[in-house]
Amino acid sequence: MKYADIKNLSTTDLNKKIRETKEKLFEAKMKNSMGQLTNPVSIRVMRREIATLKTALTLKVRGE
Repeated sequence: MKYADIKNLSTTDLNKKIRETKEKLFEAKMKNSMGQLTNPVSIRVMRREIATLKTALTLKVRGE
């Protein structure tokens, strides 16, 4: 998801996306540990997406 799309979301939507992405990340880590994950790079992508969502949420809460 692009940052331009993320910054237009509300705080409740951002919190929901963060929670969903964290759940996907957990599942991907479990699959990776069992050797079932086809693309281990997706873990890195999800971590970065969570960081981007948290950054947008922090900026929105501060009012910037």
